[in-house]
Amino acid sequence: MTDHVAPRARAVVFATVFALVAFASNSILCRLALRTGRIDPASFTLVRIASGAMMLAAIAILGRRRGGQRRTRAGWTSALFLYLYAIAFSFSYLSLSAGTGALILFGCVQTTMLVAALRAGERPRRAEWLGLVVAVAGLFYLVLPGLAAPSPVGAALMATAGVAWGFYSLRGRGSHDPLADTARNFLCALPFALATSLALFARVHATRHGVLLAVASGALSSGIGYVIWYAALRGLSATRAATVQLSVPIIAAYGGIVFLGEILTTRLVVAAAMILGGVGLALAARRR
Repeated sequence: MTDHVAPRARAVVFATVFALVAFASNSILCRLALRTGRIDPASFTLVRIASGAMMLAAIAILGRRRGGQRRTRAGWTSALFLYLYAIAFSFSYLSLSAGTGALILFGCVQTTMLVAALRAGERPRRAEWLGLVVAVAGLFYLVLPGLAAPSPVGAALMATAGVAWGFYSLRGRGSHDPLADTARNFLCALPFALATSLALFARVHATRHGVLLAVASGALSSGIGYVIWYAALRGLSATRAATVQLSVPIIAAYGGIVFLGEILTTRLVVAAAMILGGVGLALAARRR
């Protein structure tokens, strides 16, 4: 029994690390593509969603052949939330650094899900309230006007992306087949992304390098990243899965420093400690 447990535990750790790096890579790839004008945000979103849809659909079809037909719960509302997340995410990175964007995104996703739990009737402990207040205070501190404050427009767009992803995640909690549902949501989000590109056709531009970065974001970081994450979730409790995601903004910030030459500011460090610490405190209290 022990001989089987150890390889399984190592597989869970490997899958978790791979998925978290993939999620953080979305911020780095998007920022890298948009910062130098290799592609416009609408086109990046369109290519990202299209390539992610193709990758997820291919994997879902292979899985269906092995496991039989499964019932899906995907729909246009979920696809709309997915599109809102992706388009706001792309436009926000015209002005945000990779680490700052990932921190705002993560903070708003977790805050949205915690607030939704409160509205659903959950009775939080004092430590959960304290954690939520600290996390929200950290978000406010991050975007307060000042020399080191991020762009207000960029921050607002990323906050919108975080709220949209939070609602998207809430809608998918009861999914019987997350992979198939996600593939269908990506396909249904394509018309929204295409309509945006057509509406902004005069601003459309894309280099070969920019398209490749968008494909990497959609097919690899999003598509394969989600598949690996679903595999990792089988070996993680809900609280542990939520806790390990605290590392995503840190990985993104480090990647931004290494690959994009971005600067780690004191404001970002303090805000990260408040947001991640607050969310971690809330999650730990819920587990107890």
